[in-house]
Amino acid sequence: MQGKIIKGIGGFYYVDVPNSGLYECKAKGIFRNKKLRPLPGDDVTIDILDEEKKIGNIIDISDRINELIRPAVANVDQVLIEFAAAQPNPNLNLLDRFLLLMSRQQVNTIICFNKIDIADPSMLEMLARTYEKSGSPVVLVSTYTGEGIDGVHTLLHGKTTVFAGPSGVGKSSLLKELLPEAKVEVGEISEKIKRGKHTTRHSELIKTDTGTYFIDTPGFSTLYLDSFEKDELKHYFPEFQPYEGQCRFLGCSHTHEPDCAVKQAVASGEISKIRYDNYVEFYEELKNTRSW
Repeated sequence: MQGKIIKGIGGFYYVDVPNSGLYECKAKGIFRNKKLRPLPGDDVTIDILDEEKKIGNIIDISDRINELIRPAVANVDQVLIEFAAAQPNPNLNLLDRFLLLMSRQQVNTIICFNKIDIADPSMLEMLARTYEKSGSPVVLVSTYTGEGIDGVHTLLHGKTTVFAGPSGVGKSSLLKELLPEAKVEVGEISEKIKRGKHTTRHSELIKTDTGTYFIDTPGFSTLYLDSFEKDELKHYFPEFQPYEGQCRFLGCSHTHEPDCAVKQAVASGEISKIRYDNYVEFYEELKNTRSW
């Protein structure tokens, strides 16, 4: 039988098999020999040992589309990164750091701004304009009024989506709006392993309907770009790409050089100055980090 790993804990893996339910499985030793650790999100083949007790063994792991380190999860279709549009105002520097990290891992990102019911219209216009050329769709929602929620449902349907964002932006409120009828709950897994609900954070897929899974993640307040080289940063800003090759200097960093097409596009409003200023900050950060 084929299914998807929902959660792994204590050497047990909980596999959701469509139309059959949740199976508690162990992974065969062959995976240890290959240094391959099963992850939530893995599509697997299981051998049923006891149908009544829903117990089995994982005998094969399908090739992964991708693999994230934090959270430790495989086969992610997209990430929804949520910030508040007000109270607190969004930290766009942190958002741009996140977009870089996801782009490096070739994971599509949806940018979600919550609390639009209390945000100034000029702020919403600025946010939409800043990210319209970022390569990521922008959705504006209010979990208080329900505005925009249907649009988020449409973007998530049939996909495996990681939810991320700093603390205090209303992520839990958005998840409650999107998960009123979640079909796989923590309690079901807790019952299977005969322990209380786990307070330790593990990556866990929450199923809402066929083929639609959510993965919640802890909030964060800082992100580091130390895995990047400064000269590769520009390739992860999609709005720069139309101007590549138009600068005076080959290999232009778009920071200090004269006759830079990207800087000219910023000056004319074709590229967001907020995004560009963050790029320059990241570039200098990496340059100074490696100077020693």
